[in-house]
Amino acid sequence: MKRWMIMFAALLVLTMSSGVALAEEATVVDKLNSIDKGLYGSEQTGALLERVQKLEKDVNGQVTKEAIIPRVDSLYNSVFHSTEAAPSLILKVNAVEWALQHQVNGTVPVKSRIEGLERMVTGNSVPGAFQDRVAKLLSMAYADGKAQTAPLTLPKDSLIKISFLTALDSKTARVGDVVDFQAADDMYINGILAVAKGARGMGKISKVERASNFGRDGKIEINYEDIETIDVIKVPIFLGDKAKEETKSYAKAAGATVAGMIILGPVGVIGGAFVHGDDLKIPVGAQMFVQTKAETSLVGVVPPGAVTQ
Repeated sequence: MKRWMIMFAALLVLTMSSGVALAEEATVVDKLNSIDKGLYGSEQTGALLERVQKLEKDVNGQVTKEAIIPRVDSLYNSVFHSTEAAPSLILKVNAVEWALQHQVNGTVPVKSRIEGLERMVTGNSVPGAFQDRVAKLLSMAYADGKAQTAPLTLPKDSLIKISFLTALDSKTARVGDVVDFQAADDMYINGILAVAKGARGMGKISKVERASNFGRDGKIEINYEDIETIDVIKVPIFLGDKAKEETKSYAKAAGATVAGMIILGPVGVIGGAFVHGDDLKIPVGAQMFVQTKAETSLVGVVPPGAVTQ
């Protein structure tokens, strides 16, 4: 019996150790998948080492010799994590796009965005490491060769105007369907750009009521989940009373008619909705306001010539 218990204990320790290793490996894979999606739009295939080497070459132009985990952490931080002294790759791409066209293409992979910016500025897309190519773009987009950044705090209940990228119809919508939207305008805190026009946001349909023969209109309710700041932090958002009131004021000021009404529900508010008969249709481009759930610290971009507080 004692021998059996010792063997069982040894097996338990081995299993627990394997579980830790698997959890660490999953974390590495999750980070690699996030980097791949951000840079290329989809997860890449192959062994971990091969994927890391390709990313290092694409991002930095050289392959390092460290262990895999610190290399993945370094890549992840350089792509996504910003400090005032060291903006992330995506923040720098956002800063170039905003300087050139006053909006960002938050739904487009970084590789495609860099290529598009190069063609816009020079007429040609050139090979090379992403960091080097973005540095050249920054030198052309900003007088001092780099975007000025600054830490800031996005207060709780800050209002953000959004524009729908997904068309919705109460006839065909299903609970759980993803709803894509983007920031409709720039949003500043004390003169510093916190959320750029075009920043990506996402929600999911939480309730659908179809039109009935008893005079009930169709209804769609949405759980608004988050929207990205200029440094790609996902800020939780929701549809609170402040956002509802701002949406109603916005619609009234715009002279909203039947073709631009506000549909109010216990959870969802939709601005710019089209109603045909009893069916609710929300077109791409419909606009409304949401508000932030909590205070969020981030790194923003200081517009050239801006006077900050």
